[in-house]
Amino acid sequence: MKLAINLALSLAMLALCTWLIWPEPMIRAQIAVAVDAIDLAAFWPYVAGYLGLMAVVHFARSWRWNNLLAALGIKVPAGPLLAISSVGFMAILALPARMGEFARPALVRQRGVSASAALGTVAVERIIDGLMISILVFGAFFSLRGPGAPGWMMPTAYIALGVFGAAMLFLVFAMSWPRPTVTFCLKLSLLPRLAPRVARAIETKLLEMIRGFGALRDRPNLIVFLLWTLVYWVANGFTLWLLARGLGQPLTVLGAFATMGMLAVGITLPNSPGMVGQFQYFTILGLSLYLGADASTEGTALYATALTLATIHYLLQVIWYVGMGALALATPWVSLADLRRGRKLASTDGASDAPA
Repeated sequence: MKLAINLALSLAMLALCTWLIWPEPMIRAQIAVAVDAIDLAAFWPYVAGYLGLMAVVHFARSWRWNNLLAALGIKVPAGPLLAISSVGFMAILALPARMGEFARPALVRQRGVSASAALGTVAVERIIDGLMISILVFGAFFSLRGPGAPGWMMPTAYIALGVFGAAMLFLVFAMSWPRPTVTFCLKLSLLPRLAPRVARAIETKLLEMIRGFGALRDRPNLIVFLLWTLVYWVANGFTLWLLARGLGQPLTVLGAFATMGMLAVGITLPNSPGMVGQFQYFTILGLSLYLGADASTEGTALYATALTLATIHYLLQVIWYVGMGALALATPWVSLADLRRGRKLASTDGASDAPA
């Protein structure tokens, strides 16, 4: 019954988001014109290059996790690591509110590390990714500042940089003074007064999760992790640039990376199932800074062109991550039964692994 209710709610949210993003008849006609104008013979080599870069993105994004798990005394072999990561990435795409982030920690829990500590490594990933992307977005947007810049541009850059900068400070303080840092943050949230039992449960989980921050003390593994992270984001930025070139869009390399950064910051927020709507909206928002303001104005031909690029980019991402996740589930290293067992283990993790 719980599964049926969750599935029904997710499908309802997906239907609502699809309805909100569904273009008007005039825009659909403009998109059809833009798609008809694509020279397929010339376009397929760009798609092949895009998929080649996605292979680099996928490997770097998966492999770097081992350098964070190493701080917990875990070394996952290449096959299982790629399989677990592929299923986790598929879950992040498919599940609403970024609930898929819990898939990898739940799966690696069966290899002798608590799900909370493994979730701490994922938190390190997200915060470092967010900080790198926020710096990129801030630099790109700062170079575009001026009287003609849209009003949302610089506030967005400052907010993203501030949020991930604050999260990085939490990491630094939590590693040296875990309990005082958690206690201070919980007091700021007022949870100990409003819901003491919930606050105690969150405190226990956070203290266990902070074990996963230990990778920041392991300098050799941290350096390797940062190098793989750089490879991951550079390849990611070039996928969008290559796709834009294949569609004949005059998007510069800087524009592609800034748009990728805008998209990455946007989908860090709690998302709809499949990131429907959110993915397209933030892609178009980034493109509007480099293709022209009309790219974000519904009804214009440039908007239809930008939406075409965003939609093809989205579809290729969905095909890639769902395909890789399905392949991973066909391997002996991970299965749907493992996901169910991992979920049960994770639900009791606080009781079995809570710090004294």
